[in-house]
Amino acid sequence: MKDRPLYIAFLWHMHQPYYKDPTSNKFIMPWVRLHGIKDYYDMAAILEGYPAIHQTFNMVPSLIEQILNYTDQGLTDEYMDMTLKPAAELTVQDKLFLLNNFFSLHWDNMLFVHPRYRDLLEKRGYEPNPQMLERACRRFTPQDFLDLQVWFNLAWFDPTFKGTDPLLMHLIEKGRDFSEEEKGELIRKQIDVLRMIVPEYRKMAGRGQIEISASPYYHPILPLLCDTDIAKTAIPGIMLPRNRFRHPEDAKTQIDKAVAYHKKIFGHAPRGMWPSEGSVSEDALALIGDAGIQWIATDEEILAKSLDMNFYRGLAGDEGIPEALYKPYYTERFGHTVSMIFRDHQISDLIGFVYSKWDSRRAVDDLIGRLHRIRQSVSGHDGDHLVSIILDGENAWEHYKNDGHDFLSCLYERLSNESAFKTVRIGDYLTEHPPARRIDRLFPGSWINHNFKIWIGDEEDNAAWDLLGETRDLLASEQEQAGGDKKRFREAWEKLYIAEGSDWCWWFGEEHNSGIDEKFDQLFRAQLIGIYQLLGKEPPEKYTIPLLREERKSKLARELVAFIKPDIDGIVTSYYEWLPAGIYDPRAVGGVMHQVDSILSGIYYGLDLDHLFIRLDTGINLSSPNVQGFVFHINIISPHVERIEIRIPQPGKVEAAQVKRDSNGRWARVQGVERVAAKEIIEIAVPFRMLQVSANEEVQFVISVCRGEEEIERWPARGYLSFEVPTEEFDAIRWCV
Repeated sequence: MKDRPLYIAFLWHMHQPYYKDPTSNKFIMPWVRLHGIKDYYDMAAILEGYPAIHQTFNMVPSLIEQILNYTDQGLTDEYMDMTLKPAAELTVQDKLFLLNNFFSLHWDNMLFVHPRYRDLLEKRGYEPNPQMLERACRRFTPQDFLDLQVWFNLAWFDPTFKGTDPLLMHLIEKGRDFSEEEKGELIRKQIDVLRMIVPEYRKMAGRGQIEISASPYYHPILPLLCDTDIAKTAIPGIMLPRNRFRHPEDAKTQIDKAVAYHKKIFGHAPRGMWPSEGSVSEDALALIGDAGIQWIATDEEILAKSLDMNFYRGLAGDEGIPEALYKPYYTERFGHTVSMIFRDHQISDLIGFVYSKWDSRRAVDDLIGRLHRIRQSVSGHDGDHLVSIILDGENAWEHYKNDGHDFLSCLYERLSNESAFKTVRIGDYLTEHPPARRIDRLFPGSWINHNFKIWIGDEEDNAAWDLLGETRDLLASEQEQAGGDKKRFREAWEKLYIAEGSDWCWWFGEEHNSGIDEKFDQLFRAQLIGIYQLLGKEPPEKYTIPLLREERKSKLARELVAFIKPDIDGIVTSYYEWLPAGIYDPRAVGGVMHQVDSILSGIYYGLDLDHLFIRLDTGINLSSPNVQGFVFHINIISPHVERIEIRIPQPGKVEAAQVKRDSNGRWARVQGVERVAAKEIIEIAVPFRMLQVSANEEVQFVISVCRGEEEIERWPARGYLSFEVPTEEFDAIRWCV
């Protein structure tokens, strides 16, 4: 080994969640576009200056698709639309959006380096709250907002472009008082850069300097698609969804779609695959081999568990460096041989999370020193050795000075000139050094703690899996009954595959918080709701309820404190009649600047031992002919799905009925509700026996207003109201509280 180089395989994983809203066909977040102008192009292009450096880039198909949506289909995102809106035409809500979102970048490295951008931040305030934003909204001039629109989009450009492109150089030098025309040119420049990304990767792959691998199309956790019970291997006591999800055919489709798309974009099938989140299992590996994939990569902890070894190293990386980690392996499944490499967890994380805080040369010295120590430690073993450095290719660099260019340039220069090291494309190395070591039992897990806890086991994660499974069962059943491969079914399956992506459950549960978790929640459920709509069915009410715990149960203006006994006569008989009731006020939702103009102005609910009482205050005249056509729904979403429907067929008359879904999924009348009235207000008494609920059982419900079949408002707009069916001790308990 003394004269042999230590081989080094960099794999940069390029990925973004699937941000496209199926309803508006816009991207709700801008990160594909902004990372596109900052990271995706230059990470490959920088290698043109270092021809001795060879690397592998893992391009997730759904990321490429989104890039091409911008360049080839002209799709936009909410942030781009808000950028392009003339500053003089911004509404108060628009201005609040800009003030709240257009400082969303790394302040030290991307904002403070531009004086005018820093001035705008200071004018807004460093720790915004609704009151501060409202005041800033009045302080900012139209020119301030225009400059903010420009700077947010300008600051994201890679330093290479900022230092060479005439438009960007002009805008940076000008600094302020930008024009609407310059803003438009800036956005067009972004699209031009996005158009450069795929051709650059094709070019670099064509000259043999990079290899391009793939992930399953929408970035799902393959082992969990194959069987959610696999999560119990690493965590035997983990709480799993109510219903087991076991659809290896979906995992196969995600792999096959990725291979086909990669071939379409790059002209050939990928040799290798980074399974989403480095997640592996024996079942998933068999499907990967079936697709013709020759190699995969995952984390060192998977290897340690598979070989029953301990890969502990000291902080300096000097002690106990495991030679076994720096060899490729192979597995054989159903006649397919798949090679495997395992990332050096410590070095990968140093680049991803630690070196950004160091001076670039010191960081590179530390990394090169570690590689020398690894080379020395494996020198007594036969054959060649490979260090696999695998991490996200975009997320780390905004934490580095100069977007990581100083670090990467210094690192690539050192590696180019050090004879002790040789960087390689993964496929090339495995062709020249076929693995001789076999893994007989592959431990199932991901690159995070060698388990799947991020994506399953938490209440929110499990609820998402149950919704996914329920929707899939419906889709499969409907297609079987309909027969054929109709266009609507193809579209519906595509939405299901999107919902199988790992990014939704990444943000569910307690492990991660994006600050916009509710948007990921909404996007996930929107895909499933879209499937129901394609099938011509109304989605169950629970699909409109957030999965996020803190978003589900809505806050009341006043809590329910005691039993009530209202007269169901449609008028406010006395002030005290509904005084102990719980009150939800639709007018109180939203922020400081938000006002709600709704049909319902108040929702009261109370109980006695036998009834649920609901009072609806409205902003319409219930005696007017205009009320005809309105339908008020009390939607029970738990513990049983049903609905109480209140109609006013003509002024002075009101009808109510219990309705349930029939075998075809349509709502059908079951029985009438006797006690209901609508004069000044709507009042109704619903017997608990009608709802088939028992004492201490939680009942969750929402109120909606429809005109014909169209729902025009729903309260709470997100989440639900709830109560427990009372016992005789209810009053005493409540008053004690």
